[in-house]
Amino acid sequence: MRFLFKKEIQGFFSSLTGYLAIAVFLSVTGLCLWVFPGALHIPESGYASLDSLFYIAPWVFLFLVPAITMRSFAEEYKTGTIELLLTKPISEWQIALAKFLAAATLVLIALLPCVVYFISVWQLGSPSGNLDTGATYGAMIGLVLLGAIYASIGVFASSLTDNQIIAFIAAALTSFVFYEGFDALAQVISAEGMEDFISYLGIKGHYASISRGLVDLRDIVYFFGVILSFLLLTRLKLQSKKWK
Repeated sequence: MRFLFKKEIQGFFSSLTGYLAIAVFLSVTGLCLWVFPGALHIPESGYASLDSLFYIAPWVFLFLVPAITMRSFAEEYKTGTIELLLTKPISEWQIALAKFLAAATLVLIALLPCVVYFISVWQLGSPSGNLDTGATYGAMIGLVLLGAIYASIGVFASSLTDNQIIAFIAAALTSFVFYEGFDALAQVISAEGMEDFISYLGIKGHYASISRGLVDLRDIVYFFGVILSFLLLTRLKLQSKKWK
């Protein structure tokens, strides 16, 4: 599994995928937070806060992470190397996990330069350092977990097809449903008690909770539960390849 993980990471950075992912994320967030005037512009807000980053990042990830994961299995199917991979002394679970960890690692690498944003806002505070660090750390944890969920969805979507564009669209739509769709559905459902249950199935409420600095065990369980579910679905899809 370690070899496959390293191979995936090397694949990201031997092509433009890894560099483009990092550059796009930093460019979009940097321009929105520091250059373009508007509600997300930190200097105009008058507050030393990274709330704008934690608002826009999930939407950037909604397109960026599927772009990272779309080649995970689709390329293996198209080139025919999936059959060779499945004959290796490595289980389907390890294959799915290695692909997921590689994509999640790239997401984490893209987030690391955001330390510069944190330092900048820290210095802008009056007095310097007047920043809610608890909420900031919590929001960063939530963003990492959110990116990991998107990565697990993207890897599963890629396992369904040999077309990278279809894998991208499927991953982006599924991620959108989990981030925004369940909350929208909960507002439509009028049955008593069902609203909270449906809303609980979506990512947004859990992400918002952690972003306030409240790292609740229920939210952590939710994130890891969704990730595990999509990895198990990916494993089942790979196993079906052997049955054919």
